[in-house]
Amino acid sequence: MPRHANTPRLLIRSSSIHAAGCYTLDPIPRGRRVLEYSGARIPKELADERYADRPVTYLFGFGGTTDVIDGFGTAMFLNHSCAPNCETEEENGRVFIRAIRNIAANEELVYEYHLYDSDEDNADCYCNVPHCRKTMFSDDELKRRTRAAARKKSRAAK
Repeated sequence: MPRHANTPRLLIRSSSIHAAGCYTLDPIPRGRRVLEYSGARIPKELADERYADRPVTYLFGFGGTTDVIDGFGTAMFLNHSCAPNCETEEENGRVFIRAIRNIAANEELVYEYHLYDSDEDNADCYCNVPHCRKTMFSDDELKRRTRAAARKKSRAAK
């Protein structure tokens, strides 16, 4: 398939953040759509069942629905960072990765995962940027977990 003129050339290679990462071979200007997070749309319940015993998944919740994207494509290699150069945007049920600043050639493409609704106790972040939040959970998920822990502690004290 021919490459669109505005689409940067991307390369998957080793990453200091996590195993493999996605790097651009071309400069990407701020605001440019880089790629689409593609894959089958499946119910979250099916995804939970399908990936129950797997430590790594490439699921992407979107659109406030109970479906997730079962990611399988280049976008699944974009790692989380607390100092992202990209962000996700939704349009008509599709999820795109967009540059939020100018990105230099050979730079790893990263975005904040903002994880939520996870059964995991933690989602440690390994981006190693100076102001790392140490978690891939969203602020809302962290608040929800703090409230839940406080309720549990309160019930135990009674």
